[in-house]
Amino acid sequence: MNILVYTNLFPNTILSSHGIFTLKRMGHFNQLKDCHIKVIAPVPYCPSLPFIGKWYPFFRIKKFEIIEGIEVYHPRYLLIPKISMLFHGLSMFLGSISTIKKINKTFKFDIIDSHFVYPDGFSALLLSKIMKKPLVVSALGSDIHEFTKFRFIRLMIQYTLNSATQVITVCDALKQDMVRLKVAHTKIHVIPSGVDTKRFHPLSKQEARRKLQLTEEGKIILSVGSLIPLKGFQTIIESLSRHSSFDKNLCLYIIGEGPYKSKLKQLVKESGLEKRVIFVGQRPNSELPLWYNAADVFCLASFREGWPNVVMESLACGTPVVATRVFGIPEILTSPEMGILVEPNSESVASGLMKALTTTWEKEKIASFMKKRTWLHIATDIQMIFKQILTQSISKPLKDQ
Repeated sequence: MNILVYTNLFPNTILSSHGIFTLKRMGHFNQLKDCHIKVIAPVPYCPSLPFIGKWYPFFRIKKFEIIEGIEVYHPRYLLIPKISMLFHGLSMFLGSISTIKKINKTFKFDIIDSHFVYPDGFSALLLSKIMKKPLVVSALGSDIHEFTKFRFIRLMIQYTLNSATQVITVCDALKQDMVRLKVAHTKIHVIPSGVDTKRFHPLSKQEARRKLQLTEEGKIILSVGSLIPLKGFQTIIESLSRHSSFDKNLCLYIIGEGPYKSKLKQLVKESGLEKRVIFVGQRPNSELPLWYNAADVFCLASFREGWPNVVMESLACGTPVVATRVFGIPEILTSPEMGILVEPNSESVASGLMKALTTTWEKEKIASFMKKRTWLHIATDIQMIFKQILTQSISKPLKDQ
């Protein structure tokens, strides 16, 4: 079967970690027998003006490239930051029409597989109508529990989900949210994200710290993610500042970048934690296994999440997790042998961290929980859904959606 993947969440040579979970999921699908994919990953149009800051890398992305053996096309679409969100789906659609028609001439795809409901899924729906192909849309998290707060975008999300042939989501909590949006529960399939156990696996803590040039003494808390308020890094920092019972040699390492970084640094300064909270910046995915293995505990204090890959990656490395009891996280931390669930406030996070840091954990046992959640398992589950759609399409001609 030939699948056309349509999403802006896909790595490229300039932003190598962008949407890497989509690459892992569909890259493994591409390795299955008689399964082939090509990718359309639209990027915003950006003029060649280096002074425009964070948007400039989009100009440097080539219109076509090969990522890990997969052909990836990058059509441009018009985006005006903070203004044009309502029209992103339509703009992405208009920018992709010629590309999808060109691909279909040499790669007769059977299904369009879109990741993220808006704007990607909405655009993919319009394309599926033109190409008369079935559409599978994957909901990942913020596209459901954040974007639906905007009235007109919520209507487009509802239209997309109800018009898609099938819908995939990463956790049951998001499925229930979609059901509340009046999407038929029978068309929603829960397929969690997987983890690359070849990359993320247990290593010696001492060896990992030596390679990262970290001290081999003292405890380390690690947190990874975009530096935005929703991720709750401020909660972790506050938990350290308000509780004197933590070891004075304890350090928190934060990996990631984002618009909230300056405020987080200010909070660290006001709390007198400059020597104990270290902002590492963005690190390549290939380096993260060392960080997970170097840590004594991984902490995720998000207020909302879908199915956080960072939790899976930490567990695959045998590092226990302290994470907030929100959305898909309790569906990952199903055993007290894996970590501790807490509430999204500094008191609860501090209590969970203290308990985790004073518990003797079995590293190999923690890692064993992830062995049945590899990307290959996930790809096989997706293949079954695609086969079901194609079987139905053969037996009954697909009507215009």
